[in-house]
Amino acid sequence: MHPTGCSEGDVAGAHQALADYLRTAHRPTRSQRGLDEISLADVISIYAVDHVAHHPDKARIAKRLDRVLAWWGGKTLAQVTGATCRAYVASRPSPGGARRDLQDLSAAIGHHHREGYHRELVKVALPKKGEARERWLSRSEVARLVWTAWRAREGDRPGADGKHAKAGNTTTGRHTMRHLARFVLLAYSTASRPGAALTASWEAAAGRSYLDLDRGVFYRLREGAQQTNKRQPPVRLPPSILAHLRRWRRMASEARAEAERAGLPTEGGHYVVEWRGEPVARVKVGFANAVALAGLGEGVSPHTLRHSAVTHLMQQGVPTWEVAGFSGMGEAVLRRHYAHHHPDHMGEAVAAMSGRQKRYRLA
Repeated sequence: MHPTGCSEGDVAGAHQALADYLRTAHRPTRSQRGLDEISLADVISIYAVDHVAHHPDKARIAKRLDRVLAWWGGKTLAQVTGATCRAYVASRPSPGGARRDLQDLSAAIGHHHREGYHRELVKVALPKKGEARERWLSRSEVARLVWTAWRAREGDRPGADGKHAKAGNTTTGRHTMRHLARFVLLAYSTASRPGAALTASWEAAAGRSYLDLDRGVFYRLREGAQQTNKRQPPVRLPPSILAHLRRWRRMASEARAEAERAGLPTEGGHYVVEWRGEPVARVKVGFANAVALAGLGEGVSPHTLRHSAVTHLMQQGVPTWEVAGFSGMGEAVLRRHYAHHHPDHMGEAVAAMSGRQKRYRLA
């Protein structure tokens, strides 16, 4: 293992650590050779330099590649077999995490093959994909999560029954989760991926997604980032969240003005989700704590907000092409995973079996 020395939220540092390692510790050979002569360290390094450095999620991929390199780096392409892939899965805490790592390895090998550095076909054996998560939050549960995060104070702990929040100092303890309340409202109201909500800013700038509050549009793709298969098209902001956003922007502007008058630093106030004046890179741990305080049970992650929003839109009978456009999801994917929530799902078949003519058509 080659530790990055970075904290969980220091994604920029992780990327720089991997880049420094690849530059100083390993210079890959770029020539066609036999599989038993090609080190996987070369394969992974070439992929990191050629592809990952330009990827919008490069820091997170860099951390995964560091883990892959530690286990596979001393092996050759000829040693990529079903047996070694299964051994890697066994070495990881969860099959899901191992599958994601092996997908990165497969992408690196595919890039090496396309560049002409080896001719033979090398297949990475992936563990079976886990079942899709079915857990989604009702509207009342989303509201409970927001309210819990907004009220939470330092020292709060989940109740013994797992259903109610138990406060520490309910009158003087500082609020510790209000940034999470903002995150939940924005991510759910726009059916956006967590990353888009966390980089949402009042100003258009490199590395940020942009909230145009005058036009009521959320430009979810970070400026300067390349569009990937996980599409993030602009979305119109619903009136409810737009009102909150305009108030939060006004509060941020007033706070900066007050700091200037007092001769204090004016950092912060540029992002929707901030903690102590700094943008928040990840909310996994804090979100899990908020879920526990709200008593929402197992299987609720930041991505559940997007899943819940899409589910609610389908349940209300919104045409699938509109839901797909709003969420930035392919319509085929939407139908495959969410069609059963739509009131018209299999409507014609049900009507035919009942001897009645179908009244609706799933758009």
